[in-house]
Amino acid sequence: MDHKKNYKIALITGAGSGIGRTVALALAEKKYHLVLAGRRAEALEETAALLQGGTNKVSCIPTDVTDKAAVKILFKKIQNDYGRLDLLFNNAGIGIGASIEDLATDDWLKVMDTNVNGAFYCLQGAFRMMKEQDPMGGRIINNGSISADRPRPNSIAYTASKHAITGMTKSASLEGRAWNIACGQIDIGNATTDMGSAVSQGAKQADGSLKSEPLMNVKHVGEAIVYMDSLPLEANVQSMTVMASAMPYIGRG
Repeated sequence: MDHKKNYKIALITGAGSGIGRTVALALAEKKYHLVLAGRRAEALEETAALLQGGTNKVSCIPTDVTDKAAVKILFKKIQNDYGRLDLLFNNAGIGIGASIEDLATDDWLKVMDTNVNGAFYCLQGAFRMMKEQDPMGGRIINNGSISADRPRPNSIAYTASKHAITGMTKSASLEGRAWNIACGQIDIGNATTDMGSAVSQGAKQADGSLKSEPLMNVKHVGEAIVYMDSLPLEANVQSMTVMASAMPYIGRG
């Protein structure tokens, strides 16, 4: 089977749970061939087991995105197994909450290493591959956050890391023009994942109070990614916010 002509090849980082797993399910329904990357092999296999569709090919490649050498091996395997990459969903990330004065240096570095360095290593690997493949080009979608410009209390590391993602997305969008590489960003608010659902139990607000916040079904995130990649490479969703309609966002703070 000629993957170049018949299927899109997509790499999803952080594919073992949450948003990554949901996006894998959505892309599988569209018959993508998928590369699932993440730190936990068992979690990746669990995601793979949920994917239905006889024409899909799924590869699970355990990868710590903070390890530059491991990311290099990941892209080499994609090149060897598939010959190209059409979509990178740059999703792997963590959040550690603490007040500015109490945030441990090690925790600050851990968030930056995953959310910024890891995202960059994967973006760089995708750029190198997409520039050289035939036909040239592809799409990169970075998972940002509405916290990038409307932070929650006690989230300085996460907010700073996601602000960096926005800059990374814009730089990649600019540099990608010459190589038919489209780069956009999705910012997600209050989805029904293990991480996101905590806000329904009470999230700290700007005035210091705790408030239960509404959620949206996480499947809408998968649908959004499918839409963003349904466009031809001559068109790009530069940024998209998908969120629970009634959550405190507009006017937050």
